[in-house]
Amino acid sequence: MSAPNKSYDPVEVEALKPEQIERMRDEALAAFAAADSLDALQEAKVAHTGGASPLALANREIGALPPHAKADAGKRVGQARGAVNKGLAARQAELEAERDARVLVEEAVDVTLPHDRVPPGARHPLTTLSERIEDIFVAMGYEVAEGPEAEAEWFNFDALNIGPDHPARGEADTFFVRTTSDSGSAAGSGGTESGVVLRTHTSPVQIRSALDRELPVYVICPGRVYRTDELDATHTPVFHQVELLAIDEGLTMADLKGTLDHMVQSLFGAEMKTRLRPNFFPFTEPSAEMDMLCYVCRGASVGNPDRPCRTCSSEGWIELGGCGMVNPRVLTACGVDPEKYSGFAFGFGIERMLMFRHNVEDMRDMVEGDVRFTRPFGMEI
Repeated sequence: MSAPNKSYDPVEVEALKPEQIERMRDEALAAFAAADSLDALQEAKVAHTGGASPLALANREIGALPPHAKADAGKRVGQARGAVNKGLAARQAELEAERDARVLVEEAVDVTLPHDRVPPGARHPLTTLSERIEDIFVAMGYEVAEGPEAEAEWFNFDALNIGPDHPARGEADTFFVRTTSDSGSAAGSGGTESGVVLRTHTSPVQIRSALDRELPVYVICPGRVYRTDELDATHTPVFHQVELLAIDEGLTMADLKGTLDHMVQSLFGAEMKTRLRPNFFPFTEPSAEMDMLCYVCRGASVGNPDRPCRTCSSEGWIELGGCGMVNPRVLTACGVDPEKYSGFAFGFGIERMLMFRHNVEDMRDMVEGDVRFTRPFGMEI
């Protein structure tokens, strides 16, 4: 066998000429220097260091050289590729440094700004106060009862011993609902013939509770009611009431007074007191107006010209609502034997209670939907 022919010299490979390798290296370095972003540098990297790059293709041609020429060609290609990789790394470091400096400027955070620019939410104080009142009575064993806002006249008036000639049953005080059967009636009188009203108080819920529940009955009835009042600082045609009904054997005015005291003390403080003044309501007998001690002066302004109180006009008491023992006629209308059972009831406006608790001067603030009014009350649950 003859020895290898070391003198064999094929046609010279153009890509492996020294000047060609230098040109490939310089073009790669120039492309890296021209890249003005990391994305552009990535494209130049693929073009000049990838598997299809000029230097990579030239490296493959080394195998066509005779043995004595491979080492020299491999050294030239390797040095060129090393210079290209070094230039790539240097340019990448420069672009990353520029990016980081730009991000520090563009995405700088001013730690002195408010941490949360989204304003906090708030529940409407009428809802919060209504639920707080409910909690007071639920803790005493009462149930929360609800009913429809469009109510039959029988529940809203007749069952409550409010006769047909009572002033409250006129259109000057009550919203009547016109039904489809009234469409041919005159505009002023069609609604009164329907027998349906927007409830003027939550007392119909008491009637429904007495009819639907087993005795004894202990319910608290909060809800929206309607009156034909003009909207002003102290009146609104749509407002909220909470009423209470208790029917059991042996209930007296003393039980009513104790319940009122507990409610007022829970809402306004342990030192608060209530008093009852005789009055008349068709659905209670005897009836009384319920007053509570002035929450501002605590009665200290009475007979004291040096300490006048605008809240109670120096009378020492503030009217809160009506109350009394359930009229036997109302019990009879609900199918309850008035000889065996007795009951007491009271009711008051939640808006009025909110004005007392938080010194709200204008009732219109409660209905206009301005977040500046509700936000200070927060998100109490």
